[in-house]
Amino acid sequence: MSDLPLPDAAPPPFVLEAALYCPDLDAAETFYGEVMGLEKISRVDSRHVFFRVGTGVLLIFNPDETEKPPRNPALPVPSHGARGPGHVCLAMPGEALERWRKRLQEAGVAIEADFTWPNGARSIYVRDPAGNSLELAEPRLWG
Repeated sequence: MSDLPLPDAAPPPFVLEAALYCPDLDAAETFYGEVMGLEKISRVDSRHVFFRVGTGVLLIFNPDETEKPPRNPALPVPSHGARGPGHVCLAMPGEALERWRKRLQEAGVAIEADFTWPNGARSIYVRDPAGNSLELAEPRLWG
């Protein structure tokens, strides 16, 4: 990095997309679509499945596919991927967390943790089919 001063630029206003990696896209599509109730935006074969989350997008990639170099010159997205469990936290109003706890349990999803942070916000943690840590938390966790 240069020692020269950087030009002024405002920081990004929000996260547009977040990515998790799951080699079994069928299992991920069932979990995020049916259990979590997210709207599927698109799926491309065994490469990825994308879901709408409010104004953002949750990208689920198969790392075996995204580690390959881009094949379409019109979409020169650099290769990427991660191995091992990742983490994403989805905002959930506090009054909905108990219903979500019951829904997840009824779907056979084990609750890994359910606790209240020192600031009073509650979080519930579960694992997706690839072992990624999925947290449902009251937005005031960071407020």
